[in-house]
Amino acid sequence: MEEQRFVIEASEAKSMAQSLGLTLAQLLPTLVKSAQPLARVPISKFHVAAVGVGVSGRIFIGVNVEFPDLPFHHTIHAEQFLLTNLSLNKETHLQYFAVSAAPCGHCRQFLQEIRNASDIRLLITSESDPKFKSLSEFLSHPFGPHDLLPKHAPLLLEPRNNDLSFREIETQSNGYNESSISISKLKVAALEAANDSHAPYSESPSGVALLDSRGNVYKGSYMESAAYNPSVGPVQAAIVAFITGAGNGGGEYGELVEAVLVEKDDAVVKQEHTAKLLLSSISPHCRFNIFLCISNKKP
Repeated sequence: MEEQRFVIEASEAKSMAQSLGLTLAQLLPTLVKSAQPLARVPISKFHVAAVGVGVSGRIFIGVNVEFPDLPFHHTIHAEQFLLTNLSLNKETHLQYFAVSAAPCGHCRQFLQEIRNASDIRLLITSESDPKFKSLSEFLSHPFGPHDLLPKHAPLLLEPRNNDLSFREIETQSNGYNESSISISKLKVAALEAANDSHAPYSESPSGVALLDSRGNVYKGSYMESAAYNPSVGPVQAAIVAFITGAGNGGGEYGELVEAVLVEKDDAVVKQEHTAKLLLSSISPHCRFNIFLCISNKKP
């Protein structure tokens, strides 16, 4: 590919495969190497790329992202980036994917949040004789949503509405004028992200919206894992949206000028402090705002 993108539409993906005499599954490994340079790894220098196909036939790309001066638990793994990319684009399932290195245990666990995760096929391009294998071969005794949630509860990538709305009296963390057009726009986007949030274990959905210097808005939803620790914070998800939407993956974090976090007033998992820490590290001049919401769901 001449120009590396994070989403390839189904018709183009099919055309690319046909022009090379390949199936869509066979095309994926050929895209991994060209995607690896998009990784942002200032600490490890270890570039990982994951390229997958959704049920729509679209191709999605994920890469690992590290943040200077911050602990590794803030890192976004390539497979987490891939699933976040699918979620941002309203893709409801991942069929199969190719990855440059074997998924770590962290990512094998996070993939369990997808329905029928054991059937997802993956290929590791760094192996001497790479072949597609089911995820069940990489995690033979999985612990996941089926252990904790009702059978028909919506899982990661599946449509949901957390039925959140703003309180009548709202608070901000920094006292900026709420009448600002950018703040109002970000509030709406962050609430939408919170309503899409996959947080069935803590029941603490949240969303973040970011504004760049060109006026573009990027939103991300908090996504939990049944094992808790591999969860993806809403600010990380919004950063994935920024990276994928900033044109060929070239957006600089310093372009982020405003951020809004929306979370429940009574949340047992609070995102404010960790989100503020991450944003102040990568874009010190980015203004941070928090708005509290309530759930309208009946107990």
